[in-house]
Amino acid sequence: MSSKKKGLDIILATAEYVTGTQGFDQVLRMIKITDGGDGRAVGEFTVAKEHLNRQGTLHGGLMATIVDICTTYALMSKGSHPGVTANLNICFTAPAHLGEVIQLDCNTVRAGKKMAYLDCLLTRKSDGKVIAKGGQVKYIQFDKKKLDY
Repeated sequence: MSSKKKGLDIILATAEYVTGTQGFDQVLRMIKITDGGDGRAVGEFTVAKEHLNRQGTLHGGLMATIVDICTTYALMSKGSHPGVTANLNICFTAPAHLGEVIQLDCNTVRAGKKMAYLDCLLTRKSDGKVIAKGGQVKYIQFDKKKLDY
């Protein structure tokens, strides 16, 4: 089995586990992972009524959650510990409306011994317009030794 295929299997299994719980992460059940592995996670979803803010566009908090969780999928596809978020950022550049299909492309920019740097792009499938860009830095050095923080 290729490492990319193995990485995609990790993403799919993780997504199924995470969204199958009763916790907050179940909000991401709508995302269909379409590709990934070797530090990348790709997927898409259709904007539904429950994803909208009061202005009738895709809620920014949901987009931030997508960046947080789906970049972690990308990181885990490299065999890394999921870590903990040290910094999360997102820039909103265009709205998305009810019924639009949104694509996500998350990448592991670098995963070192202690820190990982991840990014994510959210685009409208219909025209390729970027609706948000985000990323995070994660602390990933978890083992049985005492942590240094």
